[in-house]
Amino acid sequence: MKAFEIFQKISPETTRSVFQFLRDEQREVYVASLSSLASNRKLRPVFIQRKPAAEQIEWLAKNVKLRGSAEIADQVMQLWLMKAHQDVLVQFLDGIGIEHDGEGAAEDLPEELNAKKVKSTIDKLLKEHNPEVVKIYLNVFQLQRSNGWDVISEIIATTPALQFGVEEAQKPELAEERKDEAPAAEEEE
Repeated sequence: MKAFEIFQKISPETTRSVFQFLRDEQREVYVASLSSLASNRKLRPVFIQRKPAAEQIEWLAKNVKLRGSAEIADQVMQLWLMKAHQDVLVQFLDGIGIEHDGEGAAEDLPEELNAKKVKSTIDKLLKEHNPEVVKIYLNVFQLQRSNGWDVISEIIATTPALQFGVEEAQKPELAEERKDEAPAAEEEE
């Protein structure tokens, strides 16, 4: 799955938070992304820059999902992960034993990964971090190598929390479970 496809699958709130983070913390990247996406759409960047911030972010969120924006989407996604969620990257790389620069960037990626280390590291990440961020990171990490790593692909395929679209389908069931659990919790108090 390419980065622009990931943007198509993630929640609108997460997409907006990506660009809000860039606007607040990585202003140069935000402006460059806006300019590049505007150029892709054959628009002058100033046309978008004159809009209020919320409208700029909505426009960026809409346009980063297009196939023609694949390269920009890839850069935006990687930068957001490396700057806003460095702790996830570092914890993952440390957990599976890949040397990195201390900020989540690795030069040499192995051909094979230890399945037990990968599984335990992913389980820990899901417990300690936002599952949507973990899901996004693992899918982006898979892009670092042609066809990714089989062990990560298998874990994604067998873990609903790591699959795009699955959690939305399960939400009505979870709501029913919560309704059933709520009175029991009140009785215990």
